[in-house]
Amino acid sequence: MKEGRFMMSGNRGSLLAGTAKTDITPQDLAGLTNLWGRPFEGIHDRIYVRALVVENGINSAAIVAADLVEFGDTSELRKQIEKEIGIPTDHIIITASHDHNAPRVGTTTPGATAQKGGPATEKYTRIVYECIVDVVRRAKEALQPAQVGIGRGTADVNTNRDVFTAEGWRLGANPDGPSEKTVWVVKFETESGEPIAILMNYAVHSVVLGANNTLVTGDLAGAAERYVEQYYDDKVIALWTLGPAGDQNPKYMSYNEEPPLFPDRAPGYPIMDALGLLLGEEVIRVASQIERMTSDVRIAADESVVSCLARIPPRDQNRDGIEVEEVDSLNIRLGLILIDYIALTWVSGEVVTSIYWHLRQESPFSNTIMITIANDRVGYIVDDAGYHTPTFESTASPFQPGHAESAIVNGLVEMMSQYQ
Repeated sequence: MKEGRFMMSGNRGSLLAGTAKTDITPQDLAGLTNLWGRPFEGIHDRIYVRALVVENGINSAAIVAADLVEFGDTSELRKQIEKEIGIPTDHIIITASHDHNAPRVGTTTPGATAQKGGPATEKYTRIVYECIVDVVRRAKEALQPAQVGIGRGTADVNTNRDVFTAEGWRLGANPDGPSEKTVWVVKFETESGEPIAILMNYAVHSVVLGANNTLVTGDLAGAAERYVEQYYDDKVIALWTLGPAGDQNPKYMSYNEEPPLFPDRAPGYPIMDALGLLLGEEVIRVASQIERMTSDVRIAADESVVSCLARIPPRDQNRDGIEVEEVDSLNIRLGLILIDYIALTWVSGEVVTSIYWHLRQESPFSNTIMITIANDRVGYIVDDAGYHTPTFESTASPFQPGHAESAIVNGLVEMMSQYQ
């Protein structure tokens, strides 16, 4: 049995929390591209990897958030962290913001829909992995007595992106479609109330900048992190985690910026900063209103792997350098980190809104957060009903209908039910 299965509600201890942050902006851009295969030509803003480590004298856990497109399977990296730092493998979440104008790292899981990259990606992956081990180590070294609280707000920054047109289903803005507007905020502070970390979660693709952008940027997620950290005079680490954003785009994007607002610079950056400000302001507002803080907590974690029947997605996957390997089945990784009554669930794919709503309905915890593209990125995961509509997500999913939704919801509910 995993360590987490022994952690009953009585196993509580005094919370310790530590954070660290490292710049992972590529020094050598040669061979690195954005998600659409466009080579990077420069840097607009720096990108980072941030880590939060928590302990309670009984158990420990780590959340790592990176301003990147995605990770491949992080199992070996997490094993290295366990070996060198002592945090159990299944107590670690490594997640990316899914920023389309930053590099990806790691190898592609067979059957997943992702760019494989080349030697430059392999080189950059090694650099990022070294940074992740180092940032987790420094976060653990920074552990100090802490307290934690949770709050939620809303932001109308995202929109359902599946629109039916005369030419069929296309990407666009569909204000009437399913859209999760919740802004989750988990606040960590010292016993005297000084900020340590803010973990935020929101469901939106970081794609304000489109395919024609050739500058490395943190996009919307990076702008929100930057805004929150600057508000607190850089005394807090703000970790962006991606919610169920499989069918969610920013409400405003550079694609729609015609003519450009500022012709002398790449389009989209004013929109990016504005949306980051809106999200950041809501995060700050919610954080300021969290009154119930606790330092006596339980920490538990679990992980499982579910195998679902795979397929070659109907949509052409040879575009943008994406090639899908034919396999019979494809694994979805699921996990949970429980901090007191805050359930941080995670899934290794791009989950659509309806699956998260299904999970929230079944969950034994009112504070149930879903972190997606965590510890791998296997592709789009749509709800069962979604396969009846040929949207961008359903035609790009590497999973056969009728398996993934129940596997995710049932698997995560089973984990959480151990700790009611």
